Amino acid sequence: MKGLQNFLDGSGRLQKFPAKKGMQQEALCYLAGKFQEGAVYTEREVNDLLGQWHTFHDPATLRRELYDHRFLDRDPYGTAYTLAKRDGPEGEK
Repeated sequence: MKGLQNFLDGSGRLQKFPAKKGMQQEALCYLAGKFQEGAVYTEREVNDLLGQWHTFHDPATLRRELYDHRFLDRDPYGTAYTLAKRDGPEGEK
């Protein structure tokens, strides 16, 4: 997580989404850590939470990336999101 420090401001907010895949994974893992296990979030709540943890005003992209990389699960209608259960030492499914 040390390399991610270069992407965070003094308040721990992501200032830009990294270009390199490895750093993207770190950033997504960091953001996923802001969600409570077992909680159910609406799309708006996901966007609001992400809005608190980044400064570049693009929660929709971050939400999609979290879903696409299996950090978040969503119902078939895209209306309810939960933190994905992750296995293994690296937290990977």
